[in-house]
Amino acid sequence: MKSLVTGAGGFIGGHLVAKLLNEGHEVRAVDCKPIAEWYQVHGNAENIQGDCSLLETAQEVTRGVQHVYNLAADMGGMGFIENNKAACMLTVLTSTHMLVAARDQGVERFFYSSSACVYAAEHQTSSEVTALREEDAYPAQPEDGYGWEKLFTERMCRHFQEDFGLQTRVARFHNVYGPEGTWDGGREKAPAALCRKFATASLSGEPDLEIWGDGEQTRSFMYIDDCVRGILEIMNGDSAEPVNLGSAELVSINQMADLLEQISGTVVNRQYKLDAPQGVRGRNSDNTLFRSIYGWEPSISLRDGLERTYEWILGQVKMQRGAVDATPGT
Repeated sequence: MKSLVTGAGGFIGGHLVAKLLNEGHEVRAVDCKPIAEWYQVHGNAENIQGDCSLLETAQEVTRGVQHVYNLAADMGGMGFIENNKAACMLTVLTSTHMLVAARDQGVERFFYSSSACVYAAEHQTSSEVTALREEDAYPAQPEDGYGWEKLFTERMCRHFQEDFGLQTRVARFHNVYGPEGTWDGGREKAPAALCRKFATASLSGEPDLEIWGDGEQTRSFMYIDDCVRGILEIMNGDSAEPVNLGSAELVSINQMADLLEQISGTVVNRQYKLDAPQGVRGRNSDNTLFRSIYGWEPSISLRDGLERTYEWILGQVKMQRGAVDATPGT
């Protein structure tokens, strides 16, 4: 099987390429970033720098593959998507052109990485949120910008299957985290941001740590290994309907900080930034549909996943601090 992964230089894409290669697939990995900036580069993949928002590029990289995993998107954590709504929506060019190219090139199956941001805001106003079911995406009231693009592309996938016979598969990701991903610079998500802050506090001895909001907003967080397993099962399964792919372990940001205090061995003074972007008040994944189709659900605990993620980010912070300390005049 020859598979194409777009967004391969990103966090999830890099892990997915590794898994596909490990299972014996021939993989074409594509990302718009220079290859030197990819989080993971696998020498036994066909690695291409290319902008799939351009139809010509989408057609070129899709030629000769059977499966397409479209993970390419301009996105990040809440701080990014709330302040870059137009940029997030422009991802629709990549989504559209990849679907058109997959149709034109006779691709057998097309996987689209959607998001829990498609869900209607009215279901996410309490930190004690009821887990979101797939049908809660309608009537539509998704996250402004990023969520609208995701929901629109879900509909395109549906209609490309109905009108053109392209087998499409859609997963709604719920807060994926783990090593080998964005951990600073403004696009990082909550687990990576908190890991970085605790690592910095541990190394510097400075106990003050900023938390966005009051810390009582709730989410579920899925470790990358569960995510990659779910992607492959959804792609190879028989269901074309969008399905949640996330952990059902609901925690508050404060509870995640509690875990990181234990993992890092660092007690901090929490400084709450109440005017920072926070997103919805609560969001959790109802895995009833996923479990009924695939017979399992993401189950790696937040503590286990955070331990692995923290150790990797701690190493990154150490290298960054070492580089700064070695700079003349610092």
